[in-house]
Amino acid sequence: MRYVVFDIETANTFPGLSQADMDRMELALVGIYDSETDSYSSYVQEELPQLWAILERTDLLIGFNSDHFDIPILNRYYPGDLTQIRSLDLMVEVQNVLGRRLRLSSLAQATLGRGKSGDGLKSVEWWQQGLVDKVREYCIEDVRLTKELFDYALSKGILKYKDLKDIRDIKLDTADWLKESEDGTNMTHALQL
Repeated sequence: MRYVVFDIETANTFPGLSQADMDRMELALVGIYDSETDSYSSYVQEELPQLWAILERTDLLIGFNSDHFDIPILNRYYPGDLTQIRSLDLMVEVQNVLGRRLRLSSLAQATLGRGKSGDGLKSVEWWQQGLVDKVREYCIEDVRLTKELFDYALSKGILKYKDLKDIRDIKLDTADWLKESEDGTNMTHALQL
């Protein structure tokens, strides 16, 4: 099964982030890990056709807060419908068990022993300053953390979080995470080869 772990960075942001604000957010770049090539890469808007070719052949999109943030924004640029590709949102998986949202950095710190290298607001600032390589590095690091959390949950059935001074486990049912889709295809539009 081929899966893609991904994260997006935006070129702008809005305080409060209402749905109307989400509709005005512009994509800066997308970072991915592709299980088929075991490699990380990133794509600015002009490079998105290369990403579409990868997504058209993936069985599963994996992200963090991706169902409500990354996929809706990225879908505005995609010629098909990304919601037709099976997705796994690690934040939603944790929220379904714990009853509340946790930040990627919090889970990574407790589970992996390291947190994020920055934050999304700083990334927007870097983008606006033209520091594209810095945004690429930041985005790829978020993808790396998400992938490592995914791998950890698959192998151990848990993720960890800090609750006051204690580290606690979140038991996750990962049995269907890498299950093949029924028809084996995720094509959402005809590829132009």
